[in-house]
Amino acid sequence: MYIERVPNRDSPPAILLRESFREGGRTRKRTIANLSHWPVDRVEALRHVLRGGRVDGTSLREAFDILRSRPHGHVAAVLATMRKLGLHDIIDPTECRARNLVLAMGVARIIDPTSKLATAREPGDETPASTLGEIRGVADASADELYAALDWLLERQERIESALAERHLRTGVFALYDLTSTYFEGRCCPLAKLGHSRDSKKDKRQIIFGLLCDSDGRPVAVEVFEGNTADPKTVSAQVAKLRERFHLEHVVLIGDRGMIPDARIRDNPDHPNERLVVCRNPLLAVERSRKRVELLAATEHEINRVVAATRRRRNPLRGKAEIGLRVGRVLNRYKMAKHFEVKIDDDSLSSSRREERIAQEAARDGFYVVRTSVPQEVMGAEQVVAAYKSLSKVERAFRSYKSVDLKVRPIHHRLADRVRAHVLLCMLAYYVEWHMRERLEPLLFDDHDPQGAARRRKSIVAPAPRSTAALRKARRKRTDHDLPVHSFRSLLTDLATLTKNRIQPRLEGAEAFEQCAAPTSVQQRVFDLLEVSYRM
Repeated sequence: MYIERVPNRDSPPAILLRESFREGGRTRKRTIANLSHWPVDRVEALRHVLRGGRVDGTSLREAFDILRSRPHGHVAAVLATMRKLGLHDIIDPTECRARNLVLAMGVARIIDPTSKLATAREPGDETPASTLGEIRGVADASADELYAALDWLLERQERIESALAERHLRTGVFALYDLTSTYFEGRCCPLAKLGHSRDSKKDKRQIIFGLLCDSDGRPVAVEVFEGNTADPKTVSAQVAKLRERFHLEHVVLIGDRGMIPDARIRDNPDHPNERLVVCRNPLLAVERSRKRVELLAATEHEINRVVAATRRRRNPLRGKAEIGLRVGRVLNRYKMAKHFEVKIDDDSLSSSRREERIAQEAARDGFYVVRTSVPQEVMGAEQVVAAYKSLSKVERAFRSYKSVDLKVRPIHHRLADRVRAHVLLCMLAYYVEWHMRERLEPLLFDDHDPQGAARRRKSIVAPAPRSTAALRKARRKRTDHDLPVHSFRSLLTDLATLTKNRIQPRLEGAEAFEQCAAPTSVQQRVFDLLEVSYRM
């Protein structure tokens, strides 16, 4: 910091306390405080102190008090990215407290996903965990206000999704759609039902939500369904959304076989010229063969234990029902019933492998079929397979959604609309995170050279390889700029150490001022890649 005297034409010169910093490789300066109203002797005393001198025996270290330091860098990175994306206008073009609360909850969902009650406590605390509350002007928000803001957000869902679709979807492209479930705490919400749990929480109620993304995996729309809804029943709602709300006539919807079963395809007269693209993956063939051999051996081992139980001298296993229950548990555990011939009597059990059926299945190892109604001249066979494989982008979104970053689960809301608003908020947060990840790929373990990866891919059916640059980054744990490589979560933790400080000079009548810590090389690289500033 230094003091600068700035001429002011016919008026007295301005005396400014300034600091210099580097941004984008250039040296810049900003004004911290206007000292024009200070007496000359006080200005000179501060100038002397800033140069390392002493005033009344006070060293430079003792010339200032740091009243408070708040983690700031992670908030600045997320909030500035939101502004750059224009998310505030997408949510609602009119600034209001509800919009500020929604944006604050979106930032909180990325930097520290917690409950709404915890989010309400944090900004107003006397020792806040970040600068989020003061920047968004919501430091005094209550939990009731946050819940009301969620209700306000849900009312704008159709408008928000239409704006995102207009930005990222257009006629002639393909859209990705997939479903997941997440478990629910409590029994009061009408959406929470027992169903097929993808979280392995069979004893808990759940909800199902479907995520609609563009071809790059960028989220566009989300819809919540009751926890016992079958996957195919959700597809018609997405088709209607694409056609009626987004006004798209020719969009290819990509989904897995659970979305559109054989019966639905056979009964649908709109696609008479269906194409089947047959693929064979040699690596998948080897893996399926290995797995089948292990499962057959494990099943046979367990069945032999049941056989031994029927032959033991003391307390032998008897009765068709009892023996059948034991065998059924084994076959259900390993899903190998189709490959074994089992004969059960009252006092005996015998089994043998169905070698012919096993050989028939082995002959199909590595083969899979992708079915489509898109004509050959519009999308070739390789493009069809590539489009299907792009569903992995939605699966990555679900990983961030559910566990890695946003932690949509477990859900505690009791009202159905609050659950829908919560899932929508998480979608908007992931929308921001998606763009941040794309920009920050050179600093993350993510592959930042997709073209290099594509060159290394020998076949579209082969697993997607990593580029040479990504492998080098993963091996050295250093970037091409010789900076440490991070996960997205650890990078946010690093950014949080960039603090915003309130400093009080130990001079009579001097006013306290705000000062950000100097960013480290990693932190400065983050803001350079995002093309935003941490000063706000």
